[in-house]
Amino acid sequence: MPVPPCSPSWRTGVRRRLSPWMCVLGLGLLSGCQHGAAGRPLDARAQAREYLARNQPERALPLLEAEAARAPEDLELARTLTEAQVKAGRAEAWIAELLRRNGQAERAVNHYMLGLAYFSRASDAGTTAVTAFQRALELKPDEPEFHYRLGLALLESEQYAAAVGPLRRAAELAPERAGIRLPLAKALHRTGDEPGAVAALSVLVRKDPSPAEVATARALMNQLADPFTRFPKAAESKLEEGMRYLQELDAPHPAIIAFEEILRDYPDLAVVHALMGLAWQRLDDAGRAVEEFKRAIELAPADGKNHFYLGELYLARQRPEAALPHLEKAVELNPLLDMAWFRLGDIRLERKDLKAAGEAFRVLTHLEPDEAPPRGKLALVLQLEGDWAGAERELKQVVDKDPENLEFTLRLGILFTEQARQSTRPEERREAAAKAEQWLGKVLEAQPENAVASRALQQLKRP
Repeated sequence: MPVPPCSPSWRTGVRRRLSPWMCVLGLGLLSGCQHGAAGRPLDARAQAREYLARNQPERALPLLEAEAARAPEDLELARTLTEAQVKAGRAEAWIAELLRRNGQAERAVNHYMLGLAYFSRASDAGTTAVTAFQRALELKPDEPEFHYRLGLALLESEQYAAAVGPLRRAAELAPERAGIRLPLAKALHRTGDEPGAVAALSVLVRKDPSPAEVATARALMNQLADPFTRFPKAAESKLEEGMRYLQELDAPHPAIIAFEEILRDYPDLAVVHALMGLAWQRLDDAGRAVEEFKRAIELAPADGKNHFYLGELYLARQRPEAALPHLEKAVELNPLLDMAWFRLGDIRLERKDLKAAGEAFRVLTHLEPDEAPPRGKLALVLQLEGDWAGAERELKQVVDKDPENLEFTLRLGILFTEQARQSTRPEERREAAAKAEQWLGKVLEAQPENAVASRALQQLKRP
């Protein structure tokens, strides 16, 4: 059965303040350290990042200063240099130096670093940082990074309406940067544009967001889609009673009684109708469940979860055609609904719509990067499309993390067996056959009686 809209503990959690945006969206100067290959010395920038990762900014500074002298307009280098100055406790001195440089000859990059330095200090994260980023933009108006940082500074100083413009412009100038959509979504949410905020998150999940960005997006989406906003306090105890019966005690009949008591006094509470639908579904009364889910959709048309519940019910009744539009609407309204993406991918795969299925499973690999099933599904789609390298990449991501996963080891063997059979070039056929034997051999070593691996190996040996 689908998970109920939320529990009281979840309700409390989503009403807390979002995780500190400074961590994910603020100074955020490094995307990770770079390590040289074994035996190869790191270049100056990579070495500096390594020092910063070890919290040794004093050792990073001379390397970064030398690099900045050679590439004074490099914004990534400027961010890293400013981070090192701040981490070394030299923010005041660095601000004074940048002011001195701008006094001699103004440069956009100096105003940019000045804004970053101000932004690192809570007392200056607003007006002073905003002024510096604005001046950088005046000198270089088409630089997306400057629009982005200005939008962040305005957002952190609670100038939400003013933040929307520069953040939207940053997204237009740098559409490949997924993370820009997060502060844009928050700014739109704060200005009352809920559909715009959801649309920004929808773009985010279709890019290549980091796990930290996904976590922040989930927290924001939970705020946008909190079904308990403005829930009457007088009905909270009865709600908790009903949810305890439904979730903890697996007793849908008393849960329905509790929910009906709430609806007698508050008939237009969409979330209670959704819970009623889940309870009737638990009792295998599909007709009443459909009625409740449709009523929940009518009362809360912007809540994607209600469409998801109805789509799941249709799927349980072997009606994928009826489920499809509701699942599509669910991810349109709430792009962070993992299971809705999974169901969508399965339906589209069944209908041989490989492009749409691939998009759904690819989104899911971003939302659940450590889970094997989404990568397995995406690998299947890529294999059916003839993208052998892509399918291998997805399967190996699982096997690399879990070498004991025999299911995916076997799938790699089958993948290369199919590639060997379909290849027209002899060298490609030989290479694929060798890889197939390697992976199938690993399976048979652990499971000598594995019939699928044995048959695949026999196919390889046929002339």
